[in-house]
Amino acid sequence: MHIDALLAGIPAPVDIDAAAVRASLDPQGVLVVLDDDPTGTQSVANLPVLTRWEKADLAEAFATGAPAIYVLTNTRSLDEQTAAERNREVVAVALAAASDADRRVTFVSRGDSTLRGHFPLETDVLSAEIVAHGGAAPQLTLLVPAFPDAGRITVDSVHYWVTDGEATPVGETPFAQDATFGFASSDLRDWVAEKTEGRIPAAAVAALTIDIIRAGVEAVTAFLSEVPSGSVIAVDVVDESDMRVVALALHGLEREVLLRVGPPYVRAHIGQDIAEPVSSADIPFAYDRGGLVVVGSHVPLTTAQLEELRRQRPDTVTVELDVRQLIDDRREAHLTEQAHAVADALSSGSVIVHTTRELVTGADGEESLEIARRVSSGVVDLVRRVLAIAPPRFVIAKGGITSSDVASEALEIRRATVLGPMLPGIVSLWQPQTGPAVGIPYIVFAGNVGDTDSLARVVATLADAH
Repeated sequence: MHIDALLAGIPAPVDIDAAAVRASLDPQGVLVVLDDDPTGTQSVANLPVLTRWEKADLAEAFATGAPAIYVLTNTRSLDEQTAAERNREVVAVALAAASDADRRVTFVSRGDSTLRGHFPLETDVLSAEIVAHGGAAPQLTLLVPAFPDAGRITVDSVHYWVTDGEATPVGETPFAQDATFGFASSDLRDWVAEKTEGRIPAAAVAALTIDIIRAGVEAVTAFLSEVPSGSVIAVDVVDESDMRVVALALHGLEREVLLRVGPPYVRAHIGQDIAEPVSSADIPFAYDRGGLVVVGSHVPLTTAQLEELRRQRPDTVTVELDVRQLIDDRREAHLTEQAHAVADALSSGSVIVHTTRELVTGADGEESLEIARRVSSGVVDLVRRVLAIAPPRFVIAKGGITSSDVASEALEIRRATVLGPMLPGIVSLWQPQTGPAVGIPYIVFAGNVGDTDSLARVVATLADAH
């Protein structure tokens, strides 16, 4: 369906600026965002992000006074049991650190805007752990997967992927065929029923529709006040103002809430303006070598972006990691050879590293996830070796699992500051605060965002800066 037809007849958006949302924030409140891969930071600026969650890490982040902090759990790459345990650990530590800092925590489970990830597992675990630590059970769970910056919107509870003016229900896109987190439903009410295996029937999911949102904050407040306790609420979003209306209503709502959201909702909730892209003049570089572009994602958009990067920068060296060698006994020799090839090439320019485009899957979702972990750990090992031999000017990691593992394992980033986006509303630039990557800008680039030339544009900003 063309986007104009989809949006025909809906009310005009409410005019609310970010400053009004900021003014309504509880100064003692803080969002603790459990980010299931690091691409969740791409819509925000000047916020702390942690890849570890010991109490001292959370205490330091709270001490900044930031209205939100990100904790990179990377659970989208983990099995259910490990993902649940990570969520439990973060809740326990965050609540203890918040108590010491006199901060009031609202937990945010950051999921994928194309509906992949551990739902309802993560929201279930968060709710249970809050109660286990003496807190009040969240009365409402808001589901806000929309990401308008990247063409993901929700209308009448149906979630769409918009590209080139065409709105496709997300259940009909390649993302719904994910080997581990696949789904059939595009209507969020049906999707909740599907993912909870009927425990929460579609009819029990409340629909906060665009008509209600665009009737204004009071209408949303009235709706949220009347929804039965324990409800999941599917939230429509077409643009930023819709999320700001919801945020203002939540700020004044006297009910405990839990949020399961796509990347931009946090920005709206804390009243950040949509940040201008970071310019090359604002980026500190410690090394005068080529940059490293690490591509681990397999979605079709990433493949197209990789091809366009090569077309625009034909002199860029490409080093390929063979997926099948990474998962058998040839792994060590292959990594040694390719790490030296990358390090040598960085002396004269930027280098693209990617796995073979063949997607190797297992017999089931769990086996496929294990193969993905083996491949990702191979990429991490390569980057770690390159960092030791020839630290690059910058590192771009393409794909959620890849970017998480490169950040925490290869670059050993424990704490970083999100400087802002590299492109409008998407692609996050981190400034590492700890470890061997201090001075190396780190760019988190989701597999499923941007246009065909987006990767090439980001590389140009970083590689051509003086």
